[in-house]
Amino acid sequence: MTELVIRALTESDAALFDTLDDPGLVGRAIAGIEYATFAEGGDYRPDWTYVALRDDRVVARAAWWGAEGNGTPVLLNWFDFAEGEQDAGTELLRRAPFDVEYELMLPPDWRERPETLAAGQARIAAAEAAGMKMLVERYHYRWTTECGLPPRPDRLTFREERDDAVLFGVLRRIHSATLDAHALRSAAEHDLDKAAQEEVDYIRWCPEAWPQLAYDAEGELVGMHLPVRIPSGFAAGFIGVLPEQRGHGYAFDLLAECTHFLVDKGATVVVGATDEGNFPMAAHFAKVGYPVVQKRINLV
Repeated sequence: MTELVIRALTESDAALFDTLDDPGLVGRAIAGIEYATFAEGGDYRPDWTYVALRDDRVVARAAWWGAEGNGTPVLLNWFDFAEGEQDAGTELLRRAPFDVEYELMLPPDWRERPETLAAGQARIAAAEAAGMKMLVERYHYRWTTECGLPPRPDRLTFREERDDAVLFGVLRRIHSATLDAHALRSAAEHDLDKAAQEEVDYIRWCPEAWPQLAYDAEGELVGMHLPVRIPSGFAAGFIGVLPEQRGHGYAFDLLAECTHFLVDKGATVVVGATDEGNFPMAAHFAKVGYPVVQKRINLV
């Protein structure tokens, strides 16, 4: 078999990316997203986009994503390969100079259809062969005004907090007992401070963020919610209840208030996410009226 040539694209040959036929079963295609560079008004940089060529034909491709202000990619979110070229996809990932998560977009019922199951499993297998490992599968939600607003909660009061040190302390307390796979990984590989700092860093990364601390009728801190604007729109960026305040359904109040807050900011669409294993939070998303529109698998 002809030797692979693996290289980054350039602005002048970025159109090569689209020469690999993609049936659109999984990945960015299911969101209706087309590959385009920043210069073309899209989401990608050609020097963060790699292709594997065999006889000058693209047989595998990968695009790492980051906002325009990012100095390095945030994640890999586009990865696929031609039929019979799974090994080429693995080799591309091995040789590319980036070490960030791979986020694979999937339909909510991806395991129930043979064609999406095969497409998803092939990408996961190729990434694992390159040295990645499965971290978590997540629900992704998309609330629209057609879903209807939940009742606005009245048992908590909310106050915006801009002090990073205060936010760090609250997030550290929340993550001291958590079901979130990313926070658990950070705490296990580093420490609890790392898990909290990653959340603060995310707040500062968002183009706009309005962190809100929640207090009960006695003035005791309950938790926080994080309405944000990310590059793709508005999002419920974080919902967290202090361990000692759990068991009262406060996460519903936080998510409902977060949704109202963003609607007041002009949002007609709000996205959110939680781990499949976080059953309480998944139940609150359903109760507030957020439908699952995607599954996403994160490999690290």
